[in-house]
Amino acid sequence: MATFYIKQNDTSPAMLATLKDGDEQVIELSGSTVRFHMRAMGETDVTVDAAASIYDVDAGQVSYEWSASDTATVGSYQAEFEVTNTDGTIETFPNNGYIRVEITDDIT
Repeated sequence: MATFYIKQNDTSPAMLATLKDGDEQVIELSGSTVRFHMRAMGETDVTVDAAASIYDVDAGQVSYEWSASDTATVGSYQAEFEVTNTDGTIETFPNNGYIRVEITDDIT
């Protein structure tokens, strides 16, 4: 996935991602729930652990709406979406790394 850029304290745009398995097949999300996790690069403490939304069930698309506290600190972050399926199994995306998030400082 490409790097997602957002300015400090901004809450828009939402992060939109298409979830694919290891074979690059889109994940079908009927009945699933999704969480968004983010941490500062090189850290182990999670800075965001919040519910995400399913944007398009059949297209495997999910979204995360930022709160101002999510983007309050300038820096480089690693993020992922965690899906809990109807049978209770959990799969995290991307499964071969992380989404890179860059929060850049604003002028005011």
